[in-house]
Amino acid sequence: MHDWIGETFTSDAGWDHLERLVDIGSRMAGTPGEREALEATRDALDDIGARDAHIDDFEIQGWVRGSSHLDTPDGDAECIALPRSPADTAAGRLVDCGDGLPEDFEDAELDGAIALVSASVPDHYDRFIHRREKYYRAVEAGAVGFVFRNHVPGCLAPTGSVGTDDTPLGPIPAVGVSREVGARLARRFAGDRVTLTVDCETPTAESGVVRADIGPDTDRAVYLTSHVDAHDIAEGAVDNGAGTATVLEVARALLARDDPLGRRVRVVCFGAEEVGLRGSKREADLVDADSVQAVVNCDGVGRGRTLQFYTHGFDALGQTVDAVADDFGHPVSRLPSQHPHSDHWPFVARGVPALLVSSDDGDRGRGWGHTRADTLDKLERRTLREGAILVTGVVAALADADHVDHRDPDAIAAALEREDHAEGMRVTGDWPF
Repeated sequence: MHDWIGETFTSDAGWDHLERLVDIGSRMAGTPGEREALEATRDALDDIGARDAHIDDFEIQGWVRGSSHLDTPDGDAECIALPRSPADTAAGRLVDCGDGLPEDFEDAELDGAIALVSASVPDHYDRFIHRREKYYRAVEAGAVGFVFRNHVPGCLAPTGSVGTDDTPLGPIPAVGVSREVGARLARRFAGDRVTLTVDCETPTAESGVVRADIGPDTDRAVYLTSHVDAHDIAEGAVDNGAGTATVLEVARALLARDDPLGRRVRVVCFGAEEVGLRGSKREADLVDADSVQAVVNCDGVGRGRTLQFYTHGFDALGQTVDAVADDFGHPVSRLPSQHPHSDHWPFVARGVPALLVSSDDGDRGRGWGHTRADTLDKLERRTLREGAILVTGVVAALADADHVDHRDPDAIAAALEREDHAEGMRVTGDWPF
C-alpha cells in the first residue's frame, strides 16, 4: 500500500531533472535557456505518464544584461545590474539607508541621491521587507539610483528584479553589490558623489507555462506548481530548480500510489516568476477560481530538511499539513501568515486556498538565493526525496478532501493589513484589491 514511499526514497527522477535544469545555464525569463527548461520539464512530465503535457506561451518584457558601473572617488566598485533596471546613468550623493525599513527612508535625505540599502531585515522587525518595496520607497523619497547591498558574506552581489505590472522597467537604475563592497561604500563614501551606470537591452520576449494532468478528469483540481525560470547569474538550483524537481517527483509518486486520487491534480510549472510573477498572474486570470480545490506551490524547498508551509490563514490547509506530518512522524514548520512573493499568491489574492512550500533553515533571508552561489552543491538528494514524500501526502490528502473552503478576497486584504503587508504592496503597485 505504501510502496510508493520506498520508490520515492530511491527515485532519481526529481534529482536527474534538477541536474538537467542547472546544467542549462541561464534560465532568465524570456531567454533560450528558459525555453529549454520549459521544454525539458514538459518532456519529463510526459515521460512519467502525465496527460497532455504542453507549453502555453505568452509575451513578456524581456531584459538582457549588459555592463554596469558604480564609480566612486576611489574608482569603480564591483556591481551587477538588477533585472528590469532601465539602461541609464545617475549621479548623486551616496546615502546609506541601513536596513531599508520604512522609517529609514523617512529619515534619509534622498532627493537627487543614490540610495544604498541592505538586503537584510532585522530580527526585531515583524515582517519581511521585499527588495522591490525598498526600491520603490527610495524612488518615492526622490532617489535617482539604487544600490542593493547583500547581507550574506562571500563577495556575492545579489540580483532580483524591479519594475511593476504597469511599468515593467523600473524608473531609476539599480545594481546589487556584495556585503563586503557595501560595507566599504558605507564606510568610505557615504555623503560623497558617486555615479551609477546600467547598460542593458529590453526587447519583447516570450515565456511560457508548462501544464499537465494526473488523476481523474474532474472539473475541480488541486494545482501542484513551481517556477522553472531563474536569474541569469547562477544555476538557480535552490531557486527554483529544486522546486520544479520536487514537483516532478511528487507527480511521479502520485502516479505510483495504489490508492486512486479523489480528483484531478493539475501540474503547472511557470515561467517568468522572477520578473513579477508573470506566469502565475496570467494563469490565475485564465482559470475559474471555483475550479481550483487548492494550490500547493513549491519554491525554495531543499535549503533545509524541514519543510516550511505558509497556509495564508486557511485552517483546512494547516490541518492537512499537520495530519500528514503526524502520519509520517516527520517535523514540519507551519506559518499561518500571508506570503505575497511567489506563484501561489495570485491565487490567494482571489480567495483560493494555497500553500507555499519552502524550507525552514533558520535563515530569514534568501541565503545563497539570487547570487552566483545558488548552485547544485548546496542541495542533497536525500532532502529532495524526503520533501517529495511529504508534499505527495499533502497533495493526495487535498485531492481526496470533499471540499476546501475558499475565502472572500476582502478577508485576505484584511489579513494583509493586520500583518503590515498592505502599505508595502501599495508602494510596489502589487495591491490587487
